[in-house]
Amino acid sequence: MIRQIISIDEDKCNGCGICAEACHEGALTIINGKAKLIREDYCDGLGDCLPACPEGAITFVLRDAPEYDEKAVLEAKKHKESIPIMCKGSGPAVFDNGDSELTHWPIQIKLVPVKAPFFDGKDLLVASDCSAFAYRNFHNDFIKGHATVVGCPKLDSVDYSDKLSEILIQNDIKSITVTRMEVPCCGGLEFAVRKAVEKSEKNIPVKVVTISSKGKIL
Repeated sequence: MIRQIISIDEDKCNGCGICAEACHEGALTIINGKAKLIREDYCDGLGDCLPACPEGAITFVLRDAPEYDEKAVLEAKKHKESIPIMCKGSGPAVFDNGDSELTHWPIQIKLVPVKAPFFDGKDLLVASDCSAFAYRNFHNDFIKGHATVVGCPKLDSVDYSDKLSEILIQNDIKSITVTRMEVPCCGGLEFAVRKAVEKSEKNIPVKVVTISSKGKIL
């Protein structure tokens, strides 16, 4: 049948996954870094995903597509709710993760969208990749109550300050805690955060916690 359905411009899509979170029918997911309409019969053609897309990569088209199957969508939702959720795919998501204090996904600095509801009004934790492994009670002492992003400037070989400054500009961040290791390469993470705050022109307090290789706070 000819009906209204969404179309995704992959050249514009940055893979942030906000559209997949906005789609209440579960018709969208992220595959190989791009949003995909995986079930045409799950797309109701109402377009909750359109205003959610920060890149304007989603539009309406009229074309031949399977009829919207509301019954199948409801059954899929019922099945999904019966499964303990450890991670809602590769796009941005907010979830209850059991004993973990992590409340959203993704967390890698390179992957998180610059604008997301899990940032607004929150204290931000910027953690080095190694710090969570070195410090035994990392979830309770640092992740709890924070929006969390992680990264390693040495492995990524990138200056995170541009991405972090955009996050600070586009969201209401109350404070920033940086957890870093005592090794010199972690200094790049601290530097990027301070540079990002300066670029954002916001008065956001920054606290830096340095952890030893033996898991002690220095």
